[in-house]
Amino acid sequence: MEVIVENTVNRANQDVFSETLQALAATDRNIVVVTSDSRGSGKLVPFGKKYPAQIVEVGIAEQNLVGMAAGLASAGKKVFAVSPACFLTARALEQIKNDVAYSNNPVKLIGISAGVSYGALGSTHHSLHDFAVLRAINNITIVVPADNYETEQAVQQVAASDAPYYLRFGKKPMPLLDETEQTPFEIGKGRVVRQGSDVAIIANGETVYPALQAARKLSAEHGIEATVVSMHTIKPLDEALLAELAASCNAILTVEEHSVNGGLGEACASWLLKNRFAKPFDILGIPDEYTVTGSQVEILNHYGISENGIAGRAKALIESA
Repeated sequence: MEVIVENTVNRANQDVFSETLQALAATDRNIVVVTSDSRGSGKLVPFGKKYPAQIVEVGIAEQNLVGMAAGLASAGKKVFAVSPACFLTARALEQIKNDVAYSNNPVKLIGISAGVSYGALGSTHHSLHDFAVLRAINNITIVVPADNYETEQAVQQVAASDAPYYLRFGKKPMPLLDETEQTPFEIGKGRVVRQGSDVAIIANGETVYPALQAARKLSAEHGIEATVVSMHTIKPLDEALLAELAASCNAILTVEEHSVNGGLGEACASWLLKNRFAKPFDILGIPDEYTVTGSQVEILNHYGISENGIAGRAKALIESA
């Protein structure tokens, strides 16, 4: 089994989310956090100590969480509703649909410990459905930052917006995609972190870094040059960038810590097919089966969502072109 060593120099995106929110709350008393028994897992203990009047704990009651967040937002508060992604987007789906999206209440829904971050706690604690269900609801933007820089920028940008959002974070420390000058981040615009003309690897969240590692491996070992994109915004999708990639690369591979059904891959496939782009295309994600049990790294390795797995799938796709 491939072993991935986590870089402890970097921080989890959840930590950066909390730190950025604290910095914003220092000058804006309208920022309010509502959480469902997630102060610890959401890294919100420091926020609560600094701003006790700006945090509400509802306990393990995700439907109440979203309903209260919508009420506060309708009264002019800038509300961040924080809960594990698996529960937030399943138990409270009706409230997200009606109280937030359809009512146009500018709640920022924060799904923490997303994907298979909870590892051995099993399928009940995995959020492999959240992209799919939220893509089917109008009036909500879905953002999945890949590294600490994207996280900081995303939180700042959504805090300044009067629209509903869903932000998804994992628990693993994430290296910066650009170690020197940062490629600009803009919600709704994919971020190209590596250029190549053979294959485009489109990923989001914690899968972007292994996609970047895979691209380096493909170049060094096979002479295959890959473009790597952090498609951090799934909805709305950056269709202009997708068209550029389809025109300039020989094949497209999408990678996500989500079911292969209804997520980033299907969003890209649908647009490409409707616009008559016909090049080799594949989706790498969690297959439609009962997920294996293990740590996050073990699960992702099992399904090939790793440096070696992504490189192998991209090479096979190129060879089929």
